[in-house]
Amino acid sequence: MHQVSFEVPQGSVFGVLGPNGSGKTTLLGIVMDVLKASDGTYSWFGEPPSEKHRQQIGTLLETPNFYHYLSGEQNLRIAAAIKGKGEGDIPRVLEMVNLSERKHSKFSTYSLGMKQRLAIASCLLGNPSVLVFDEPTNGLDPVGIAETREMIKRLAKEGKTIILASHLLDEVEKVCTHVAILRRGELLMAGDVNEVLTNEDFIELGAGATALEALRSALSSLPNVRQLKVQEEHIQLYAENGAVDPAAVNRHCFEKGIVLTHLQLRKKSLETKFMELTDDQQAKPGRR
Repeated sequence: MHQVSFEVPQGSVFGVLGPNGSGKTTLLGIVMDVLKASDGTYSWFGEPPSEKHRQQIGTLLETPNFYHYLSGEQNLRIAAAIKGKGEGDIPRVLEMVNLSERKHSKFSTYSLGMKQRLAIASCLLGNPSVLVFDEPTNGLDPVGIAETREMIKRLAKEGKTIILASHLLDEVEKVCTHVAILRRGELLMAGDVNEVLTNEDFIELGAGATALEALRSALSSLPNVRQLKVQEEHIQLYAENGAVDPAAVNRHCFEKGIVLTHLQLRKKSLETKFMELTDDQQAKPGRR
């Protein structure tokens, strides 16, 4: 990790987003004291980390080891004993993850989504105020993914602060309120998910293949132009503030003696923006 710095607001669902190998698991391992950082500091609840703070945090950093021949309730009893938590909390956490009716069923009979919900129930023992999940939907089928995402949303509504790492743009966009984007151990952006992961307007223009260079020259003289991307037949114009006025651009080109044959306001997809930010063609968000 290199100069990664951000703050997780209380009550937020904070996504740590990046391609595989970007440092997400390493970052979570450091803040959970599983890995030792060679430099830098972090704090929990505004204070240096301590055992008292770790007792307020529920973690799911890897695939949980449950006994397949035991029921969900029996597995939680073992988890409670290991964590030093009382068994009296088990009915509550089973209810929270909608597994009360299947608490006596063997773990081997659970669907993938149910197994993940039991893992989350184990994290909830002792009623921690913060939950840390590493790739919580990894390996699940579509039904399991949907169940886990709804579970995270319900926990967030109950006031839990949730930190989750994911390489899936779609996952972060749907469940997170805030996000930090990592690439090769470096922090690219962090903040409100609606500000960091926002669709970006751009204008696509054309004036015929022979006038493409003249069009590019004319557009470059426009104020607040952040970037011009020359395609085979068109030019994409991006403004500094993200807001572009097609009428003003058309008028500017006409005044420069260029008659446009194509002008269309378009939006850059979130996936395209994410790929440009991370600059990693090996990992495509939404695919495993």
